[in-house]
Amino acid sequence: MNTKVNLAGVELKNPVMTASGTFGSGEEYSEFVDLNKLGAVVTKGVAAVPWPGNPTPRIAETYGGMLNAIGLQNPGIDVFCERDIPFLKKFDTKIIVNVCGKTTEDYCAVVERLSEEPVDMLEMNISCPNVKEGGIAFGQDPKAVEAITKEVKKYARQPVIMKLSPNVTDITEMAKAAEAGGADVLSLINTLTGMKIDIHKRAFAIANKTGGMSGPAVKPIAVRMVYQTANAVKIPIIGMGGISNGEDAVEFLLAGATAVSVGTANFQNPRATEEVVKGIEDYMKQYQFEDVQELIGLVK
Repeated sequence: MNTKVNLAGVELKNPVMTASGTFGSGEEYSEFVDLNKLGAVVTKGVAAVPWPGNPTPRIAETYGGMLNAIGLQNPGIDVFCERDIPFLKKFDTKIIVNVCGKTTEDYCAVVERLSEEPVDMLEMNISCPNVKEGGIAFGQDPKAVEAITKEVKKYARQPVIMKLSPNVTDITEMAKAAEAGGADVLSLINTLTGMKIDIHKRAFAIANKTGGMSGPAVKPIAVRMVYQTANAVKIPIIGMGGISNGEDAVEFLLAGATAVSVGTANFQNPRATEEVVKGIEDYMKQYQFEDVQELIGLVK
């Protein structure tokens, strides 16, 4: 049985990876999960300088998921290169670094710094607010998506994944803009904007007022967006949003994703990623698929 997939020339032993921001940089989960069994580890977002993140409280549970407004707290690229990359290099898995920034220059600085590092792919979190444009996320304007993709590609030595925001009217417009800008791969979806109010305190549950909604409740939206995108672009897609088990992952593959990311499920079940790998294999055995490629985009 062959579970290998190819993303822009990078071969993964299986289509399963972690979703950025839910797995740190792998170290805190390594006592629960054998990282060697994963297709790739996607790190938490890394910026040019350390970011403190948002004020607390910044996480709240909801029906079928959670809200988070962590604010991309991270130690900055210098600490990341010295501490996290050497740790991940101990394992037989691909390393995908998620990059965030407040301006196009911020992204390019991190991408340039990583060009000499032993990492396999770069994922651009374009749901960050663009400071120069008054705080609208890069990923909510197709012209901005194409422009930042083009700029980042000038500095990147590794294939570039553009992570798309679902908080738009037409996801295919953003996907086509990223493809036009030279993106090698797309990943979607990022979190949906949500809000929770504590009725007993009569106050917002999260200090930021709004947060990113993730978890099982967003899966049908994510599957729909992956399907639409797969039928609108020619580049591979990493599907994510509410994947908790192998069956969820297979749904994304059938919709047209080449690989999948597991995020929120890691908080509830630290071994979720390993179980998803096995779940895909079990499904392939049950329905006699020899190659995972046969599943990708099978449902038209």
